[in-house]
Amino acid sequence: MKISKEQLLRNPDIKPTCDVIAKALGEASDAYVEFIKALARHNFLLEWRYYNDGKAWLAKGLYKWTGVRGGQNETTVFWLSIWDGFFKVYIYVPEKARADVLSLPLDNEIKRKIAASEQMGKLKFFPIVFDLCSDEMFEAVFLLADSRKTTQ
Repeated sequence: MKISKEQLLRNPDIKPTCDVIAKALGEASDAYVEFIKALARHNFLLEWRYYNDGKAWLAKGLYKWTGVRGGQNETTVFWLSIWDGFFKVYIYVPEKARADVLSLPLDNEIKRKIAASEQMGKLKFFPIVFDLCSDEMFEAVFLLADSRKTTQ
């Protein structure tokens, strides 16, 4: 399967339904379905929205919880975009949590990616980006995403 580096879902009038996403992902749609199932097990919600600045549909991976005083809280744990034959998951980690993330039981290749990742301009976050077309990296993605539930 040839994978091009073209982001899809750029038409604001075509909502990212299951059928639209399956067609865009092709062979990787099975991995996407498994990813969506795993989200529920990790208490994440996916919220799609069209963003005019990037001219594309993006999904926020949200973690929602009830605070000690009963208030509803939520945090964006990751972002997801659909590309030609694969989907990307972006996890933005606070610079102050880099050491904590590097201490997680992750593959050495992913730890090298984290160590090499640079802070985004004036923002105090660094990105970790996963190109997914199979479930091969899901364990690492969810390990990092779960760690983001508690880091602000």
